[in-house]
Amino acid sequence: QVSSLQAQEIACFIHLCSWFPQILQLQASKEDGNAAAPPPTASQIPTPISTSVKAPINPALNYVSVSSFSWDQDMDKVKIYVFLEGVEQEKIQTDFKPLSFDVKFHDVKGKNYRCAVPKLNKEIVPEKCKVVVKPTRVIISLFKASKGDWPDLYSKEDKLKPNLDKEQDPMAGIMDLMKNMYEEGDDEMKRTIAKAWTDARSVKAEDALKSYR
Repeated sequence: QVSSLQAQEIACFIHLCSWFPQILQLQASKEDGNAAAPPPTASQIPTPISTSVKAPINPALNYVSVSSFSWDQDMDKVKIYVFLEGVEQEKIQTDFKPLSFDVKFHDVKGKNYRCAVPKLNKEIVPEKCKVVVKPTRVIISLFKASKGDWPDLYSKEDKLKPNLDKEQDPMAGIMDLMKNMYEEGDDEMKRTIAKAWTDARSVKAEDALKSYR
């Protein structure tokens, strides 16, 4: 059993999730529009970064943890989508291991970002893993050591996502992601996300009113 307030929060969360396909489709259409532009020069074409090539390491750097990202999979690999703009391929530092990965993005609009999973659900093949930069996101491809479906990205012993704890609002992850997409997006993206948030708040308000009837 859940309280009325919890039920309202869950309804709000589900409504926000229902908007995600539309928001991601909007991003994809913008990337397709960029692809229709004149063919890029060889220096502009995204190329996978080799795991053996790493950006210079400065131990004094501070990193912003990327705690919100999306992922999908097929039988051979897992793809992680990090929504960051302004990432430069040559300024990425990678560290792939059989059961973990750590990818750092340096000097992204004056900040350094880090996306890492300390313990994956199953093993990967480090030398095959790669990172590709797109206009509005970065794709981290993890190649599975054995074919099959992963029930989760994280190990059973490491279910808590970065920057999330038991006391934190369960909506925090999706809200952080939408906030980042809003801040980095153009006017159309801002309008879409603003409408999603407004509609979700309306759903929550309607549920609150019902509880008093």
